[in-house]
Amino acid sequence: MFKGFRRIREKADVIILIIMILLVILGLAVLASASSSVSLDHFGHPYFYLQRQFIFIITAGLAGFLAGRFIPIRWLKTASFPLLLVNLGLLVLVLTPLGGDFGTSNRWIEIAGIPFQPSELLKITFIIYLANWMTSKGKDRKNFAEGLLPFLILCGIVGGLLIAQPSTSILVILLLSAGIVYFMGGLRFSFLAAIMGIAAIALGIIITMTPYRMARITTFMHPESDPQKSGWHLSQSLMTIGSGGVFGVGYGNSVLKNSLPEPMNDTVFAIIAEEFGFVGSMFFIFLYFLLVIAGFLGSLQTRGVFGKLMLIGFSAVIGIQTFIHIASVSGLMPMTGMPLPFVSYGGTGIIALITIGGLMINILKHE
Repeated sequence: MFKGFRRIREKADVIILIIMILLVILGLAVLASASSSVSLDHFGHPYFYLQRQFIFIITAGLAGFLAGRFIPIRWLKTASFPLLLVNLGLLVLVLTPLGGDFGTSNRWIEIAGIPFQPSELLKITFIIYLANWMTSKGKDRKNFAEGLLPFLILCGIVGGLLIAQPSTSILVILLLSAGIVYFMGGLRFSFLAAIMGIAAIALGIIITMTPYRMARITTFMHPESDPQKSGWHLSQSLMTIGSGGVFGVGYGNSVLKNSLPEPMNDTVFAIIAEEFGFVGSMFFIFLYFLLVIAGFLGSLQTRGVFGKLMLIGFSAVIGIQTFIHIASVSGLMPMTGMPLPFVSYGGTGIIALITIGGLMINILKHE
């Protein structure tokens, strides 16, 4: 077992590249099936979403990967604060008339006719800045005034902008990832307990103050109380997963995808479970597990603290996002609308994740 972990650590860059390519290819195949009916209904042909996703990947996605793969690591340290500052500025613009209003959320902004989601870019800029900040602080990051307090202020600024959209799921991903990075960077246990307590209180207040978030909690606890309304999404998702059995109904043969909300995005894992069954679902989960483990184990052989913390942060982002998506559609936690990494439809999301993959490989190659 330990020999296997050592091999993963030594070949982490190759493993990450292979798995990322495999997930992107499998994701396009899953998207072709999951989005066909919705695409046909809205655009008159079954591959509208597939075509757009493919274009996102081979243009901006590939450019992001190459930039992440070959940019000098020292440049990232220099640019970490300006990148985060620009990203925070874009989050502010989202709340102005320049932002796109999609129902109850306001998460998009359009520049030169191209809409994108600035909160997705925080998965890159926030982790890079946090890793650089912790590296520059050295042992001072273990102190309250020099470490914990600035960390909480930074998280509060980011959290406030994300809650205003609202984008609670991305906030949870970033805060959990930041906590892991801080902990691995030498966080005192008392600070960790304080962070967890503050986060729990803040999250509780946010949930109780927003009826739709409270409704999600209630639905999660008692989905059978109103299966035709508030519990519809969860009940349909569980039914879709259960219908797949051990080996699934076969690729492209999903019969329940039309009953799912956002089958090509928020509930795409349910389609995977229906068409490929328990065996296929576990294969996808194994790929994500191996990708995250490769990132964490690779950080053990990274010499620089900056690169090590970035690897930990990026691995945590992918792992937490994957867990939240699968857990929510499986009824293990409230429905969140969180995309499945590398598989779900979404331009900014897939571009950010592919760029993260390039950065992880870059760090492993040069650090």
